[in-house]
Amino acid sequence: MWIVAVAWIYVVVLMAATEPTVVAGIMTFVFYCALPLSILFYLTGAKRRRARQARRAGRTTSGGDAGGSGNTFDDAADGGGGDGGGGD
Repeated sequence: MWIVAVAWIYVVVLMAATEPTVVAGIMTFVFYCALPLSILFYLTGAKRRRARQARRAGRTTSGGDAGGSGNTFDDAADGGGGDGGGGD
């Protein structure tokens, strides 16, 4: 998915560069690239956010000590809290 996003950014930058004014170029970039990609990444990341939140809730309720020092180590050990799938 990242390669498609980078390719789309490249295409929109070239489109924005051909606009007659700088303001039109900025608006083209924002409305054809930044806004749609931010919505797309927000929507596709919903499942990962829910899984991460459930994993954190499970750790805090079932954890033996309430110190919380183990949570940061666990987050770093699993690669920073992805969905475990990779290849996004």
